[in-house]
Amino acid sequence: MSIRKIILGAIAALALVPAVRAQDMPVYFETDGAVMAGFDPVSYFQGTAPVRGMPEYAVIWKGAEWHFASAENRDLFESNPRAYAPQFGGYCAYAMAQGLLKSTDPMLWDMVDGRLYLTHSPEIEKVWRGDRAEFIEMAEENWPVVLYLD
Repeated sequence: MSIRKIILGAIAALALVPAVRAQDMPVYFETDGAVMAGFDPVSYFQGTAPVRGMPEYAVIWKGAEWHFASAENRDLFESNPRAYAPQFGGYCAYAMAQGLLKSTDPMLWDMVDGRLYLTHSPEIEKVWRGDRAEFIEMAEENWPVVLYLD
């Protein structure tokens, strides 16, 4: 085998590494066995406080388990999951603006232009609310690349 073929084969193999890794990375942050610690993502759009979902109304989407408070909410989510899923994989939106992955507290949330954003702590939530538009713009530059950084 010529050295050229070996080099081209190695380059081709290296080009596939990010794709293989991407399949193993969790796109949505899960804790307590479900995205958003089992809170119903649809409930954030329906009222003033989020509602905990139940495993009997669970679905798997994007490799993650999502819980819902009712079959109706589950069906709404399944009809358009991107409309209800939290932004930035459910990781802390402020941390994402800094290029970091950080856990979230499902009780610390914000709606901006009909999109759900979660944050990590009450202190971070205050900072986040100080300049949401700027932080969203910064986070969008980092997402989803930050999933693949070592």
